[in-house]
Amino acid sequence: QVQLVESGGGLVQVGGSLRLSCVASGRTFGNSAMGWFRQAPGKEREFVAAISWSGALTRDADSVKGRFTISRDNALNTVYLQMNSLKPEDTAVYYCAAGSWNTGLSTGRGMDYWGKGTLVTVSN
Repeated sequence: QVQLVESGGGLVQVGGSLRLSCVASGRTFGNSAMGWFRQAPGKEREFVAAISWSGALTRDADSVKGRFTISRDNALNTVYLQMNSLKPEDTAVYYCAAGSWNTGLSTGRGMDYWGKGTLVTVSN
């Protein structure tokens, strides 16, 4: 079992930055791929970024390439999402997920554990 708790969300102006954190508890964090997903009001959940258990592999959605960076610190059982140059369309609840690295990861496949989310609001 892995429990995930996100933090770092909030209100930020267009062009600003935020760093989200997700702290995991449970003995399998170091072996788990981690991902960030988001869901805007009235929209379906979408993939944001993912990182393999070692950190050697990362994957980003086209909508965040060059602006968001995922990283992890296995010693702290924490995965981060550094978000720069934020846009109003980045407004959403951001969820952390843990599971296995696979080709369908961006659909949520293989992500067995999910946090409750943290709200990011980008204002004009």
